[in-house]
Amino acid sequence: SKREIKMRKIDRTKVRPLKSEQLLHIEDHDFALRPGFGGSPIPVGIDVQVESIDSISEVDMDFTMTLYLRHYWKDERLSFHSNKNKSMTFDGRLIKKIWVPDVFFVHSKRSFIHDTTVENVMLRVYPDGNVLFSLRITVSAMCFMDFSRFPLDRQNCSLELESYAYNEDDLMLYWKHENKSLSTDENISLSQFFIEEFSASSGLAFYSSTGWYNRLFINFALRRHIFFFVLQSYFPAMLMVMLSWVSFWIDRRAVPARVSLGITTVLTMSTIMTGVSASMPQVSYIKAVDVYLWTSFLFVFLSVIEYAAVNYLTTTEERKQLKQQGKASGMYSIDAVQAMAFDGCFHDTDVDMDLTAFSDCCEENETRARAASVSNVDTARIKRKRSLKGSVGRIILENNHVIDKYSRIIFPSVYIVFNFFYWGLLYI
Repeated sequence: SKREIKMRKIDRTKVRPLKSEQLLHIEDHDFALRPGFGGSPIPVGIDVQVESIDSISEVDMDFTMTLYLRHYWKDERLSFHSNKNKSMTFDGRLIKKIWVPDVFFVHSKRSFIHDTTVENVMLRVYPDGNVLFSLRITVSAMCFMDFSRFPLDRQNCSLELESYAYNEDDLMLYWKHENKSLSTDENISLSQFFIEEFSASSGLAFYSSTGWYNRLFINFALRRHIFFFVLQSYFPAMLMVMLSWVSFWIDRRAVPARVSLGITTVLTMSTIMTGVSASMPQVSYIKAVDVYLWTSFLFVFLSVIEYAAVNYLTTTEERKQLKQQGKASGMYSIDAVQAMAFDGCFHDTDVDMDLTAFSDCCEENETRARAASVSNVDTARIKRKRSLKGSVGRIILENNHVIDKYSRIIFPSVYIVFNFFYWGLLYI
C-alpha cells in the first residue's frame, strides 16, 4: 500500500548509531589471547601517581596507599578509522570484553578498586591501537621494618608490581617515562613520619615452576618524627629518674616517705614501659627505646636499693652502740631522730628533755606543777615550733648517711653521661 511505501522511505532516511563494539570490531577477534600471541613479548608501560599514604602500622608491619595505576600498550585489534585522529574513552563496562594486563601487587594484604559513585576505571583507545588503561586503587602491602634504632629509625618500604600469568617471554613490564613515571601529590603527609624520597626501580623475579617475571618497584623512604616520643616516653622517664633522687635529701629515718617515693617511681616507670611496648610489634631484638627505658628503670630501682642499704647500715650501727653502752633494752631512751623511724614525725630532743625535767619537779611538788602545767605546755609548744623551723634542715643533713652524700653526686653524674652517649650514638 501507499502507506507502507511511505514508511519505508522514512526508515531509510534514519541513521542507526554505531555501537563501540562494532566500531572496535570486538566481535571479530579473540581477546582471550594477548596481542601478538606467539611472537615477541608485548611491552606494557606503567605510570603511577601516588595520591596518599593513608597509614603505616608498626604492629602489623604494613602500609596503606592510594594511587592511580596507568597501563600503556598497543593492541592492533582495537585500531579504528578516525578522520580527526581522536581517541575514544570508555568506562569499566568494556574492560571485560578486551584483553588487559594482569598486573598484581606482590606482598599485598588487601586491595580494592574504588567504586564511588561508579567504578573508578578508565579505558582510552587511540585510532592506531594504542591503549591507556587507568585505575584508582587502594592497596595495603607488607613493609619489612627494622626497629633496632626506634624511635630514630628510618624505614624503606616498597610496593611491587608484577604480571601474574605472563612471564618475560610474553609480557615485558617497564616504567613508561623512566624516573618521571612515578609522581606524588605535594600534600602527602604523615603524623609520625617524614617522607624523604620516592623512587622507581625495576628488576626480575624468579619462580621455579613458571620462570622469570618483570617486576617494578615503588620505593619510598620514611624518617620518624621523634618529638612525639620525647613527650610521651623520654621526658616522663627523665622526670621519674630525677624524682627518685629526691629520697637522697630525705632523712634516712623517714621510712614511710622514702619507701613510698621509691615504690611510686618504680611503678610509674613500669607503666611507661608497658605503654611503649603495647604500641610496638613483639620483635626478638632490643630497640633503642628499650635501652633507654630499662636503663632509667635501673636507676630508679637502684635508688630504692640504696635506701635499703642505708637503713640496714643505720640499724646495725645503732645496735652496736647500744651493746657498747650495755643497755639490754633502749626503747625508753630513744632520741628524737630514732623516734622518727617509727612514726614518721620529727621529735625535738630539747623539748622532750624539758618535759622530762618538768615531770621530775612534779614529783616534788604535785600541787604546784598542776597549777603551772598550762603555761609550761604553751611555752614548750612555742619552743618546739622555733626549733623545728631553725634546725630541721640541719638535723636532716647531720643524720644523712655517707651513702646518701655520695649518691647525690654519683647518680646524676652517671645518668648525664649515659644520656650523652645514648643520644650521641643514636644520631650517628
